[in-house]
Amino acid sequence: MEDKKKEGRYERIYTQLNELVRKSENTQARMATIIAVLHHKMDYYFWTGFYLIDDGKMTVNMYQGPVACQILEKDKGVCWAAFNQQKTLVVEDVHAFPGHIACDSRSNSEIVVPFKNKAGEIIGVLDIDSKDKSSFSEVDARWLEKILELVYV
Repeated sequence: MEDKKKEGRYERIYTQLNELVRKSENTQARMATIIAVLHHKMDYYFWTGFYLIDDGKMTVNMYQGPVACQILEKDKGVCWAAFNQQKTLVVEDVHAFPGHIACDSRSNSEIVVPFKNKAGEIIGVLDIDSKDKSSFSEVDARWLEKILELVYV
């Protein structure tokens, strides 16, 4: 999807989510709603979900899509790289990423956004995969970072 079309779609999704998340104060409900809306409104999303740090392990949390890796090997793959570098990573071809963890061989590109708690500490990541290479851009990164802020409005 070209960036101009993405901008419009994300803008509409953000407006919808801003309204929906305010119906509950529950963090889990807000996270689940964000995942559901993103997964079903963005046609190039193949897997959409959260990995959260639990007892030092990056463990799958709520998600939409095929079965996921439950625990990601420490300091390996895109999710741990985004967590450790404390920044959003856009990967055009996951098979070329050093140490990539292949939970599903159909995934070809990925974006991972650090997820913070209310105190601003990174507690996990939002991980989104696509079957196509080069699906994600800085437009996705900017909007997804903004959307994650809705968890705590």
